[in-house]
Amino acid sequence: MDEFPHQLEESKEQFIEKIADNMRTFGVSETIGRVLGIIYMNREPMTLDQLSEATGMSKVRMSQVVRQMIELNIAEKVFKKGVRKDLIKVEDDYYQTFISLFTSNWRKAISKSRAFERKLRNELNAMEAEEWQDESAIQEKQELIEEIKLWTDYYDWISRLVEFFESGEIFNHVPKKEGGNQHGK
Repeated sequence: MDEFPHQLEESKEQFIEKIADNMRTFGVSETIGRVLGIIYMNREPMTLDQLSEATGMSKVRMSQVVRQMIELNIAEKVFKKGVRKDLIKVEDDYYQTFISLFTSNWRKAISKSRAFERKLRNELNAMEAEEWQDESAIQEKQELIEEIKLWTDYYDWISRLVEFFESGEIFNHVPKKEGGNQHGK
């Protein structure tokens, strides 16, 4: 009989490790995945102290990990009456966690790419073609402007794809499996 609780804890630990391993698929560190898994398995929000104890990490490092999780939109700080410390809650809908990870990475890429596109377009527009004597340079500039247009169209498409996921419209085309959208429910 004493063996059952031990086996149950081992199974939970394996589940946590699998979540951590899966995070690499999203370009997210295993550490974030491990913390996500620990909070999932706890089934309720946890304090930084509890997370530090569960992971063996310092409170400072745990604070950094939680900040990254909040930036990825897979965790949030919550308030609970009678608890003086911040509690960290994770999304309990696996589908929403996927969407948050998928879209947060792409939103960053879109933002960087649009900033790059604006900078390059401004630099190219600042070049006065009338002053140029070299026809091949003028042609190269025009080709680069056309390439920027293709680049912009591509990132506009990615932006629409992100909105498709974030709006939940994706589930009209690829439905969630009934009853399987939240852990522990």
